[in-house]
Amino acid sequence: MKMWIVALTTFLVPAIAQAADLALPNVNLNFSNGQSPADMVNVIKIIILLTVLTLAPAILVMMTSFTRVVIVLSFLRQSLGAQQMPPNQVIIGLSLFLSMMIMAPTWNKISSQAVDPYMDEKITQKEAFQRAETPIREFMFGQTREKELELFLSLSKIPKPKIKDDVPTYVLIPSFIVSELNTAFQMGFMLYLPFMVIDMVVASVLMAMGMMMLPPMMISLPFKLLLFVLIDGWDLVIGSIVRSFG
Repeated sequence: MKMWIVALTTFLVPAIAQAADLALPNVNLNFSNGQSPADMVNVIKIIILLTVLTLAPAILVMMTSFTRVVIVLSFLRQSLGAQQMPPNQVIIGLSLFLSMMIMAPTWNKISSQAVDPYMDEKITQKEAFQRAETPIREFMFGQTREKELELFLSLSKIPKPKIKDDVPTYVLIPSFIVSELNTAFQMGFMLYLPFMVIDMVVASVLMAMGMMMLPPMMISLPFKLLLFVLIDGWDLVIGSIVRSFG
C-alpha cells in the first residue's frame, strides 16, 4: 500500500504545488570525475535503477496476473462480437485494477519484508532486492506448469534443479508467461462455446428461412448480449478469473 502512496505522491505533489504557487527547491545534477571506486559503483547503481524503471511496464505485464486477465477479457469481447465494446481503455483499466487486487498479498509481503526494512536502514539494498524477489517467485511458481518449466530448463541447458530455489529467475519468468498464455487461451475457449452455439443456431434458422443475405451476426448479437446479462456474465467471468489464481 505504501508503494502506491509514494507513486501517487510523486505525481500529485507537483500539480498541487503549481496550483498553490508554492516554491519548490531546485534539483541540480553535477557530473565530475570520480576519485574512488565507490563513485563508480554509485554511478552503476543509478544506471541499474534507471534501467529497472524503464522495464517497469514489462515487469508489470509479464510478471503479474495482468497477462491472463487482459487476454481473457479480450476473448470475451471477441466472443460477444461487440466489436470495440467495451473499448480497449476499459479492458486495460479493468485488467490493471484486477491485477492490483490479485497481486495485493504479494505486494504486501514485498513491502513488509523488503521495502520497510530497507527504508528503515535495517538491511542493505542487495538484501532488499533478494527479499523482494522471493514473494514474486512464489507467485510465479504457483501459476507455472511443470511442463513449461521443464521445457525452458531443457532449453537453457542447465543441470536439473533439485528444489525450487535452484531454478534461475531468468528461466522461471518465460515459463510463467507461457503458462499464463496457455491458461488464458483455455479460459477463452470456454467463453467462446456458448456464444458460438447461439451463432450456429441463428445461422441455421436464417438459412432455413432463405435469408441468405442477412448477416447472422446482426441477429445473434442481441441474443448473446441478452444471455450475458441474464446470467450475470460479468460477475461470472471476473469471479472465475480471480479464483483461477487461488
